[in-house]
Amino acid sequence: MKQSLLFVPTLKDAPKDAEVKSHKLMSRAGLIKQVAAGIYTYLPLGYKVIKKIENIIREELDAIGGSELLMPALQPRDLWEESGRWDQYGPELMRLKDRKDRDFCLGPTHEEIITHVVRDYLNSYKKLPLALYQIQTKFRDEMRPRFGLMRGREFIMKDAYTFSDSEEDLNWWYKEFTKAYVGIFRRCGLDTKIVASDTGQIGGDEADEFMVMSEVGEDIITFCRSCSYGSNQEHSGLQKGDVCPQCGGTIDEAKGIEVGNIFKLGTKYSESMNAKFQDKDGKLKPALMGCYGIGISRTLMAAVEQHSDEDGIVWPDEIAPFKVHIIPVNTNDQAQVDLANEIYNECKANGIEVLLDDRNERAGSKFKDADLIGIPHRIIVGKKASEGIVEYMSRQDGEKKEIKSSQSLQMIHA
Repeated sequence: MKQSLLFVPTLKDAPKDAEVKSHKLMSRAGLIKQVAAGIYTYLPLGYKVIKKIENIIREELDAIGGSELLMPALQPRDLWEESGRWDQYGPELMRLKDRKDRDFCLGPTHEEIITHVVRDYLNSYKKLPLALYQIQTKFRDEMRPRFGLMRGREFIMKDAYTFSDSEEDLNWWYKEFTKAYVGIFRRCGLDTKIVASDTGQIGGDEADEFMVMSEVGEDIITFCRSCSYGSNQEHSGLQKGDVCPQCGGTIDEAKGIEVGNIFKLGTKYSESMNAKFQDKDGKLKPALMGCYGIGISRTLMAAVEQHSDEDGIVWPDEIAPFKVHIIPVNTNDQAQVDLANEIYNECKANGIEVLLDDRNERAGSKFKDADLIGIPHRIIVGKKASEGIVEYMSRQDGEKKEIKSSQSLQMIHA
């Protein structure tokens, strides 16, 4: 795409209320714009990254047998009363009435809706197992929205649900989703740690969280450097220096950003909402449910926290809005313009997502924007364009080298 046609409103300075690095950089790089506290517009660059994360999730969940659907954000009170959560959830639940004075809420989660969807279908064990997922906007009336996309009132989330006829099958899905999540976050460039957690407002029998270690995280993680033990401090009650309950080592602690969670719901919703099936002996039993969430907008935020420097964002290849940024230094030099367009067209012909900075701006301004936006590979077309020589730069390590323009694709694929 040509940059002159792309809406990228970069800023010299971050908004005054931006406290953390990711909020500052995403605002300055033209990825997001705040509408109100905890409510954001995803601008074209930010939305491209969101779609990349979503597609990674789809690929990994489809591979383990998940089927995608889309459930409504607007949910009726009667379903929440069936589950018992209408009065339990608290002030975070965004409630509203229609013109006929009927109560609804904007869904923070979708356990009630998915159980309603499936329960009439579950007349036999032969219909199980099921694994369904969606990508949907969620709503929570947070008391204190903060840190940009960390804690918002409106956010994008993937939630998945499994329905099983046995503990063995539920445990199998739990492991499959765990492995899928490891792959998803690895592909997003995130280093995560799996920790035990409380089940909270979702409920159920067992839960784990996927944490990105970060000083801006809201959770305190207790973990052991001598073994695989890890737990949210709210769940473990352990302090730094305590004895590890798994190996006897010493407990350490760090802050973390929760980007994903998995729950064994058991029969919490299927029992109360009558999602039952007939087993092989003809007995009516509630299905065993699992719940698996990923905060997509929070994953975007965590990626920027982990992958950035003093000049801007440094995108991991797989979620970068574009793979290549071509910058002709002087758009009044026809040789530079022609060579930049030649490389641009070659990238497009080879299916490479490329951004061509065709703006008539000063070179320094272009380079500052390029550093801020953080596209992984950069081709700079300068004074040696007439000789077919360009400069290649990796945003990851800042390494620059002169190459023949014909070597551009080779460097990008290296």
